[in-house]
Amino acid sequence: MEERAKGNRRGAAFAVLLASAMSLGACSGDLVPRGRVAAPSSRPPVARAPSQPAMETRQCFARLQSQAVSFTPLPDRRFDGGCSAVGSVKLIDIGVPATNLGAMTCGLAANFAAWARYGVQPAARLILGAEIERIETFGTYNCRPIAGSGKLSEHAHSNAIDVSAFVLSDGRRITIQNDWNSGGRTRQFLEAVRASACKRFSTVLSPDYNAAHHDHFHFDMGGRGGFCR
Repeated sequence: MEERAKGNRRGAAFAVLLASAMSLGACSGDLVPRGRVAAPSSRPPVARAPSQPAMETRQCFARLQSQAVSFTPLPDRRFDGGCSAVGSVKLIDIGVPATNLGAMTCGLAANFAAWARYGVQPAARLILGAEIERIETFGTYNCRPIAGSGKLSEHAHSNAIDVSAFVLSDGRRITIQNDWNSGGRTRQFLEAVRASACKRFSTVLSPDYNAAHHDHFHFDMGGRGGFCR
């Protein structure tokens, strides 16, 4: 009798446990949904937040903002062949319209904006008696070597810009190619804006440097600086 009573008690306990398990399984959802553990997730990995710009770049952003320059920070990118666009921005409004402005390192962008606003525009007013309506460029970022060299150009690091022409409010269009060797006020203006550039950029190359620059001014922020020709 005693053994039968123990067996009845064990059977009753098991029945209670079974009922409890069935009750849990009948809830609104499985405690561990079917397949979630065994099957790998089909969701794409969560994108990591971009790293914060370097302190120097953040300070440069603040400099642009203090000069009322409108710009958009660009994500850092590295390309095949050693080319890159790191700490770069897209200039939106520098006070003087300019063409073909792609990715530019913030330092280059800040100096270009200052050159356009405080160098080019005043020179045009003083020497040519007109406003600058547009600065034309051949662009900024270009993954290529220096002409005749195996070394990457500063353009390959979004750290250079080539300026080709200036359009004035009176309709005149002054180009490096056609007007560098001209005389009078036009040549005076071009020499003045080159001299202004030499105070702001590490390297300034004009038609006086070599034939490869017969149609543009090259400005960059690479090297040790101080090369102006």
